[in-house]
Amino acid sequence: MSRLRAFGAFVWEFVIGDDWSVAAGVVVAIAVTALVATTTVAAWWILPVAVALLLALTLWRASRAS
Repeated sequence: MSRLRAFGAFVWEFVIGDDWSVAAGVVVAIAVTALVATTTVAAWWILPVAVALLLALTLWRASRAS
């Protein structure tokens, strides 16, 4: 059981890490991409734009805090 718990802790730290809002934003971006992919609109651009925006938001918050 301790190996399972250690693996769960690793996955939690790797995915969630220091900022849970980035992980949540990526999950939302993947969901939006999946929804748009079911239509006739091209969905390839949604995830890169979302990641760039999340990175910019994270850097802005970090620079504002210091």
